[in-house]
Amino acid sequence: MIKQTHLNHVTTLVISRLERRNALNWATIRELADGISNAEADPDCHCLVITGDGAHFAAGRDLDEAMSDASLKETLANDEAYTRIFTALRSMSKPSVSVVSGYAVAGGFTLAMGCDFVLADRTAKFGALEMRGGFPAAVNTAILGNLLGPRQSLELLLSADMFDADHLHLVGLINQIFDTADELEAGAQKFVANLAALDPIAVQMTKETQRATTGMPIADALVMSKHLNALLMSSGRINEAAEFFEQNKKRKS
Repeated sequence: MIKQTHLNHVTTLVISRLERRNALNWATIRELADGISNAEADPDCHCLVITGDGAHFAAGRDLDEAMSDASLKETLANDEAYTRIFTALRSMSKPSVSVVSGYAVAGGFTLAMGCDFVLADRTAKFGALEMRGGFPAAVNTAILGNLLGPRQSLELLLSADMFDADHLHLVGLINQIFDTADELEAGAQKFVANLAALDPIAVQMTKETQRATTGMPIADALVMSKHLNALLMSSGRINEAAEFFEQNKKRKS
């Protein structure tokens, strides 16, 4: 199941299946996909956090359920819900943050990497462990391939090994590491609060520009960015931004 909270413009989705180390069954996957979509549609949500209940983030898919005798139609419907999680995260106008302790393996690894930012403590362990059973890491192949070069992403996938937070931080997949769970909680609150305090329109436009210019020749990307800036300056958006800055400064003082 998914526990959901909303406070100070931050929506938090907590994967809660403690007896299964938060392994993802189909019901949880559908709840998670719906929670992400609802957060995107909520104008009061400025930032999304995904984390796990207890000591672990998510220990992959629930293998007991995955090996059931479901029909092809049922399997396709379930996989559509799983894919919808990552489509929604990628297209989201708001920043998403995964906060990771313990196991984030197989589908849990994919979910953590699907967010914009990853924060972890030193208990965190990541890995495409589905490869050990001869099952391809299909969705994570696309995600890691987009985040890393081919050599590094294939090493993480085809080694089928467990990697600690330090290694993933070294290759650029984790933003911040904290020594303990308490430090992770405090650090995540500060990190997320800073994101939630940003102007939502500026965040949305920055994310959309990044997606549009990824893979684009730098000269073309700069032309696009130049024209976007000119449109914003001429539309009066700069005045709105200045007003937002002053209001934010007053709230902090």
